[in-house]
Amino acid sequence: MSKRKQNATDGEDDGSDVSLVDVDFEFFNPNPEVDYIALKRLAVQIFQGDAEALQVTDLADLILSQPLVGTTIKCDGEESDPYSVLTVLNVHVHRTRPSIKALVDYALLKSSSDPAFHATLQTLLGQAGLQSQNHVGYIFSERLINMPVQTVPPMYRMLGDEIEKAAGEDLPYSFSHLLFISRTYRLTAEEAAELEARAPRSKRHKGSETLTGGVHSFHPEDDVIAQFATHSIDYSFTTAQPREKESFGLEMGGKMMLVPADRYSRLAATLSETFPPP
Repeated sequence: MSKRKQNATDGEDDGSDVSLVDVDFEFFNPNPEVDYIALKRLAVQIFQGDAEALQVTDLADLILSQPLVGTTIKCDGEESDPYSVLTVLNVHVHRTRPSIKALVDYALLKSSSDPAFHATLQTLLGQAGLQSQNHVGYIFSERLINMPVQTVPPMYRMLGDEIEKAAGEDLPYSFSHLLFISRTYRLTAEEAAELEARAPRSKRHKGSETLTGGVHSFHPEDDVIAQFATHSIDYSFTTAQPREKESFGLEMGGKMMLVPADRYSRLAATLSETFPPP
């Protein structure tokens, strides 16, 4: 069932020869009959070479087992593949699922270089933590590369409403913390300069925002989410192909953030202010 529509423009209007295309994005509940393969692909997109160890087949099944929480975005009706997805999974309730067990181990492993972050996750996700009343929600969020960031805030608003409604009905969606796992990319100074030179005029960074070498968030909203996080860490994938100087594409990595659940409403509001509809 469609939740709502949002119109967006794809293209540039800065005097270039790129044409403008109006696209209607429709928001749907996850559809177990249609979305499985696309969700698996999006999960692989998040975790890259580490995806197999994270049991993404079970993860897609788990996401589709709760179709009344979370949102997908499609352009060709409910029977088409989703271009974007946002949902939340209760780590404590699903702790015996292969994907969640793997996710907990992964989060503890990747946080190990940050003692404070690791200790917090150990308290929340270790054996004692998983038996406590402080439940952690894992936010699964990913989209195709050409999806505009302006489609993200409505998804976060809808998820917040769904969590509140479900928790009010005594369903297991009351969380103390939310765990976000996303992607980063790393640039050398030379790569940053080359990308800046290639970008269309309207997308070039200006002043202090000029693209530089180092680690960058793959999705713009991650920089907003990080503002509300008590802990955040960038990490390298465990399984990654060696990257030579002449290698094509970006060097990818992961980003993990922990946000107290009582900050979610302010986070969603800030996303709406930062990325308003076109």
